[in-house]
Amino acid sequence: MAFDIDMIKAHYESLGEKLLVVKEVLGRPLTLAEKILYTHLNPESPLKNYARGKDYVFFSPDRVAMQDATAQMALLQFMMAGKDKVSVPSTVHCDHLIQAKVEAAEDLKGALDINSEVYDFLESVSDKYGLGFWKPGAGIIHQVVLENYAFPGGMMIGTDSHTPNAGGLGMVAIGVGGADAVDVMAGMPWELKMPKLIGVELTGTLNGWLSAKDVILRVAEILTVKGGTGAIVEYFGPGAVSLSCTGKGTICNMGAEIGATTSTFGYDESMSRYLRATDRSDVADLADQYASYLTADPECYAEPEKYFDQVIKINLSELEPRINGPFTPDLATPISKMAEVAKENDWPLELEYCLIGSCTNSSYEDISRAASIAKQANDKGITPGSQLTITPGSEQVRFTIERDGLIEIFEKMGAKVFANACGPCIGQWDRAGASKKEKNSILHSFNRNFSKRADGNPNTHAFVASPEIVTAVALSGKLGFNPLTDTLTNDKGEEIKLDPPTGYELPPKGFDVEDAGYNAPIEDGSGVEVVVKPTSDRLQLLTPFVPITQDQMNNMRVLIKVKGKCTTDHISMAGPWLKYRGHLENISNNCYIGAINYFNEEANNVINYVTGNYMAVPDSARAYQDAKVGTVVFGEENLGEGSSREHAAMEPRFLGVNAVIVKSFARIHETNLKKQGMLALTFVNKSDYDLVRQDDMVSFPDFSEMAPGKNLTLRLDHADGTSDTFEVSHSYNQAQIDWVKSGSALNKIREEVAKGNA
Repeated sequence: MAFDIDMIKAHYESLGEKLLVVKEVLGRPLTLAEKILYTHLNPESPLKNYARGKDYVFFSPDRVAMQDATAQMALLQFMMAGKDKVSVPSTVHCDHLIQAKVEAAEDLKGALDINSEVYDFLESVSDKYGLGFWKPGAGIIHQVVLENYAFPGGMMIGTDSHTPNAGGLGMVAIGVGGADAVDVMAGMPWELKMPKLIGVELTGTLNGWLSAKDVILRVAEILTVKGGTGAIVEYFGPGAVSLSCTGKGTICNMGAEIGATTSTFGYDESMSRYLRATDRSDVADLADQYASYLTADPECYAEPEKYFDQVIKINLSELEPRINGPFTPDLATPISKMAEVAKENDWPLELEYCLIGSCTNSSYEDISRAASIAKQANDKGITPGSQLTITPGSEQVRFTIERDGLIEIFEKMGAKVFANACGPCIGQWDRAGASKKEKNSILHSFNRNFSKRADGNPNTHAFVASPEIVTAVALSGKLGFNPLTDTLTNDKGEEIKLDPPTGYELPPKGFDVEDAGYNAPIEDGSGVEVVVKPTSDRLQLLTPFVPITQDQMNNMRVLIKVKGKCTTDHISMAGPWLKYRGHLENISNNCYIGAINYFNEEANNVINYVTGNYMAVPDSARAYQDAKVGTVVFGEENLGEGSSREHAAMEPRFLGVNAVIVKSFARIHETNLKKQGMLALTFVNKSDYDLVRQDDMVSFPDFSEMAPGKNLTLRLDHADGTSDTFEVSHSYNQAQIDWVKSGSALNKIREEVAKGNA
């Protein structure tokens, strides 16, 4: 039986009546995304036709999922909310803190030793407040959610930007910060601006070397890293139906790379097959019964231009495999052009490492298709030119591929199998030689490829492709190798052309696992004591943020004016800093250290006008803070793209940053800043960014008059006695302004819970 089957059954049984009312009020056919959104409205948002991209709406998600790196801060905040138990089904997944170095067993043992304090904390909090706990080694959050919790037509949030992976099973699954998770776990309404809708019509079928990965690589090429911001991407058409459920998951997972709120597919037979294969026939039976409610109304797909804000059409039969990168996931190169383009751009052609797996591409189908390439190498005497690594997405997948002999095939090829964890995908890779910062290239099937992302080396050119392409290219060891046309030389000197990959959508013998790694919460957690040692450098209880006043918004200093791309990795790096994700004071020492200072084009080197010296960004922030001088950050386009990590908002708030002013924000980061009670503002005229000087005094004279829809005034007083004054805009509604007045959204929640308990 599936987890939470009573909740799922009740949801399905109420769908027909709910949708009938929604259609009567809206007066039009509904897309799948609209069906899910409108049937999850919180009572605080009355049913009406909400304006896409404009109106803020309250929702009631069905569940919450958190990975261990973000769960620490989310649960530390939840502990302050005053609740005895989570209000919706919630889970913690220990996947981020395991470092890939040698191989699975040894790496997992090392993680258990190093991170025991954090794991014990997460498990005890889960027991106390009624959360499910997935142990280290159980698998990556998104794969585990797809295998156990995702269900068609449901709505969930997760404290990881790739939560949309569950869209492969027809959910609206949205990545959020920990403060948003606290809202839902505390039984409060969860707020989101009503998303715009992008429809992607897929026709034709994948064949040969093509995979679902190539679909999202093409979509990223079309929409770029911010083209999906504020939108739900809904895939449909005969090409969509032809994809496997896990292939759909890959596409939805990487929707985060175009900034999309989430991505999803309508319910079909592939989802039914996957549910039954993962021991959820009870959910499949219900979904089959209510199938018409779990996809868009036919009119929406027949005339998509009428019902979507943007429509993209892709013929899968005409698609060519792509390799995206380096340094950004939307820079796409057809594989037939890669050799030429790489030489033109001086990208290193030699590949020391090729890596497959991660939450994006670790299904049985992915691994079996890649294994078919490895088997050809073994059978035909081809020695790989690169080291191949495999990161299984869950213990269920790992156990099954080992049982079916796939791991043996890879190991015979010389591949290494890492633990069922995020590993290199999030920078948890102890790569030998990375500290030398030598220029090199790697190819992987992960989702992100920002500078320093995988191994901490800014000169590692990381490229993204399907597992099949990655495995084939590993045999050559050359970035420009095209398995569709090129040949390899085997140990007998023969020229060998690889056959296209083959595999299985689902394991022919079914999935199997001895220990999935799940701990259910105890029945009564009231007696559980959650221990956080005052001397710990890993965990620290939180102190509520104090509201920002008008006086503090006058005569502030520029902490940093960021130049160019600034992701959450630049603002709050992962890698070795992951160990401090539960200790706000310690992790704040990485605040903005990866961002490039506009004035000297250096990272982590800014001038401080209290000391008169150039300093590391966190040190400068603390110097201003000690002098009771507020600070601001300026940035360019799509600031905060990438991971959902709310530390990128909590750290600057902790260090005295009162406002972040940019040309545009990534959705999750903007929300995270709001949740922490600070200002997230955008230039009305983007050219005003150029007016900011490093010696400016910055003021917001009308901060105390902040109101929805009303721009704020920003004044720059320059050191030469001149000044510039201009307007900046914001997207705060009154409830979000109240967060600022309370000091943070969490402070507001605590006030509401206290009222309810009074």
